[in-house]
Amino acid sequence: MKQLKIAFSGKGGVGKTTMSAIFANLLQEKGHRVLAVDADPDANLGMALGFDPTELSRTKTIADDRELIKKKTGAEPGVQGSWFALNPKVDDIPEQYTITRNNIHLLQMGNANKGGSGCACPESSLLKTLLNHLVTEDEDALVIDFEAGLEHLGRSTAQSVDALVIVVEPGKRSIETANAVKQLALDIGINDCFVIKNKWIETNGSTFTDNFPEEDVIGTIPYHPVFIEADEAHASIYEQLDDDLKQTCESMLSSLSSKINRQLI
Repeated sequence: MKQLKIAFSGKGGVGKTTMSAIFANLLQEKGHRVLAVDADPDANLGMALGFDPTELSRTKTIADDRELIKKKTGAEPGVQGSWFALNPKVDDIPEQYTITRNNIHLLQMGNANKGGSGCACPESSLLKTLLNHLVTEDEDALVIDFEAGLEHLGRSTAQSVDALVIVVEPGKRSIETANAVKQLALDIGINDCFVIKNKWIETNGSTFTDNFPEEDVIGTIPYHPVFIEADEAHASIYEQLDDDLKQTCESMLSSLSSKINRQLI
């Protein structure tokens, strides 16, 4: 298998972090070396993967390391209008900032949202370059949990991913956000965009297929209290799944594998 980069996006609260954690575990179980990247300033991926909250709180994020950003980009963090390196050297960064649980390595990017959509700040430049650089070896897999909404695509930090998975829950606002994410993804050259229907309760008169062709949907997760219970217990979401839910998630990974023509399993 060649290296693989999968990113998850969608409206806030739809379950993209949950899906990111599940796919990271599935790929790890298949024998791939997995790097899970929490690119959401409201970082929760570590909790969903079952990392200890105390360990997470002690782990420094890249975007919050002002000394690192200045060293790599040549500019003071948070200062716009100054000269800075557009392609800073990043190949020596990940190992210094990762923590590991069950053979899944977690990298927390932190908050680089200083200046609004499209900002060209040093933090954004460093994070974009790092996302493009991460995972260079065969058998490696990168799972990225993007921030909610559209900001990450506005900065084009997603250009290097092999597949963008948009998580959608029942509701017009979620579907509208998903449509906007898909269009922006296409605009920056991500053609492999897929959908997971999460917390799904089928209702009469649903217009879901009017927004997303059925061939773009890689799976459906029904509403289930286990996800809430795992969150409240600060437990690994994947480790709480019953056999039926695990089989559903396995099928989603298999569907994605087939659609992007990669032998992941």
